[in-house]
Order: sequence, then structure tokens, then C-alpha cells
Amino acid sequence: MAAPLRFHEFLLRNAPYLSAGVLLTFLSSFGQTFFISVFAGPIQAEFGLSHAGWGAIYMVGTTASALVMVAAGGLSDVLRVRQLGAFVLCGLAAACVLMALNRNYWVLPLSVFALRFFGQGMSTHLAVVAMARWFVATRGRALSIAALGVSFGQALLPLIFVALMVRFDWRMLWLLSAAICLLGAPLLLRLLSQERTPRATSQDVSSTGMDNRHWSRVEVLRTPLFWLMVPSILGPAAFSTAFFFHQLHFATTKGWSLLELVAYFPFFTVMSVLSMLVAGWALDRWGAARLMPLYQLPMVAAFAIFATTASGIGMAAGFLAMALSVGAHAVLPSSFWAEAYGTRYIGAIKSLVMAVMVFGTAIGPGLTGALIDLGIDFDAQGYGIAVYFLLTTLCIWVGVRGARQRLNPRAA
Repeated sequence: MAAPLRFHEFLLRNAPYLSAGVLLTFLSSFGQTFFISVFAGPIQAEFGLSHAGWGAIYMVGTTASALVMVAAGGLSDVLRVRQLGAFVLCGLAAACVLMALNRNYWVLPLSVFALRFFGQGMSTHLAVVAMARWFVATRGRALSIAALGVSFGQALLPLIFVALMVRFDWRMLWLLSAAICLLGAPLLLRLLSQERTPRATSQDVSSTGMDNRHWSRVEVLRTPLFWLMVPSILGPAAFSTAFFFHQLHFATTKGWSLLELVAYFPFFTVMSVLSMLVAGWALDRWGAARLMPLYQLPMVAAFAIFATTASGIGMAAGFLAMALSVGAHAVLPSSFWAEAYGTRYIGAIKSLVMAVMVFGTAIGPGLTGALIDLGIDFDAQGYGIAVYFLLTTLCIWVGVRGARQRLNPRAA
């Protein structure tokens, strides 16, 4: 048996593939809630929207993107990432242009749909599926490295664009976003000029799931494990999205400016990156099944803290706790689906999971926005959100406990 690669050897040998993953997740930032919410104030003012109105539009566009993801996500099982990825990045650029030029209220849901589908949906999906399929023994490291892209985006882009908004019209900044996405397409083609095909990869280095076989998407839907995991897919997507979506409102309730709040984002990113890397190392050592029942517990602490404190130290503690879960969430679930159901149909399976997650990002802002309009501020909602994550942890524990005997020995 060959000796395991050292970390720097792993990076050098797989640099093009890992860089492609980082590029896709970084550019997905332009369709992520933490970026779109930076423009919440100008958009609401431009179109005369309340918190609930903007949240409802966001929910409609995001829900539509989740539905389309179910069908489109399976394309990653039959098309090369370089081909599909370049098309997706061009689509994301077009979505940014549409947001910049839109002057009609009825086009706003379409703009949100395009940003969410090509950005958060397909760009992230392609990166995760590629890492899960191309890497087996080092899957944890590959997923954690690829996820660094969105972490960098979360740390840098809100801070940069909030500062730019002081001097430039918000529509011009969406055109700048489109230009950046367009530049990413030829770079992706360059990085994956010698890309392995999905079919070849899935046949040559595929790994099986429960009962030592590969599961189709229809079969996955018939297993209790999937449905027990659904609340844990929805939760982080719904409520971390809601937190960033309502960041302006949240800052106001704490007596802070938006710039004071987003100044914590780099700290949050550093902590989530460290959590990601540790989770990737732990995943390769112990497997996702052993770690899954633990990783959402810090979310309980995070939202309880957000509900009770307005101090700088308290806010830092809340961001730290949320970062621990967010970092682990970027790595563990993606690997768990491969461990549980195999990698041959991972694109179709992951598109289903991604659709559930994107739907979570739709209902989170809409639900919390409606509660805000009813007079329940987002920080006060933190108590209920903390209880929700306690329940998701219980569901994960029950589901994984029932599946572990059917997993491969390494994964169990």
C-alpha cells in the first residue's frame, strides 16, 4: 500500500482540481445571501418593499431555483465540470447584469432566481460533486479546501462592496460582479484542461455506500435516513441565511451600524476556515458518520447568544459558535451522502440535497421577515432557532445510528 501523501504533496499533485473547486465556490458568492443582502437596503428603497415583501420575493425566487436544481443537478453525472461550469459562470454573470439593469418590480423574482440558481445552487453543487467524486481517501481534505472559496468570499466581498457603495451606485457594483464572473469562466477552462470525465472517474475510483452498493436517487427517497436528515439540511440553510439576509435589521436592533457588524465577518471566516480544515482532517480519520451527530450543536449556542447579547465580546462568541457549525457543515454532510449512498449517482443525489438546502434558504428569510413585520425582532427569534437545532441534532443521531451497521467498515 502506498504511503499517504503529505498535505503539501496532496496540494501540489491536485492543484488544478482543487483550484477549480475554490474558484467555483468563491464565485458562487455573488449568488449567496451574504452578498445579495448587502444590497437589501437599496433594493427595498428602490422598489418600496418591507422586510416581509423583500423576504417573500427572495423566497419565491429561491424556491424556484430549488425546484430547477432537482432536474439540472443531475447533469453533473454526465457532463464535464469544465463544460458545465463555464456555462454556469456565464449564467451567473447574466444574472448579475439583470439585477443591475432591472427597473421593474415583477422582474425582481426572476433576478433572484437566476442569482440563486447559477450562484448558490449550481456553482456550489459542481464544486462539491467534483470533490466527492474525484477524491475518496482524501475526500475530507478536498471538500474542506474547495469550500475555502466561499469563506474567502464571505470575508472579503461584503466588506469591500459595503465600502464601495459609499462612492458608487449599487447597480454599477452588480455590473462589476458580472465582469468578475465572466473572467472566471476561461480560468476554469484552463484549470480543467485535462479534467477527468465523470463517468470514467465514477467507475474507476467510485466508493459504495450502505449494503456495499450504489443507490439511485429514487432509492434514496425511500430510505428513512434521508428524511431524518432533511431537518438538518434545512436548518443551517434557513437560519444562517436569515441571519445574513437580515443583517441590516439585526445590526439596528443591537444599536450597531452595518459596517460595524460586517467588520466581524473576517473573524467569522477565519474561524469557519479553521473549523473546515479540522473537520476535513477528522473526516478522513474517523468518517462522517461518527461526526455528524455533533456538528450542529454549536448553532444552539450561537443563536442563544445572538438573542441575549449586544456586546462586542458576546457578538464575537456568537460568530465563533456559528463558524464552528458552518465550517463543519461545508465538509461533513457532502461526504456523508457519498459514504451512505455511494458515488456513482452522487450528482443526482446531491442535486436533491442541494434543492432541499436551497429551499431552506428560501423559507428562512421569508419566515423570519414575516415575524419581524409582526414585531418579533430577529434576535428574539434566536431562542426558537436554538431549540430547532437541538431537534435536528436528535434527528441526525437517530438516522445515523440506524444506518451505521449498513455502512462500509471505514465509514461506520
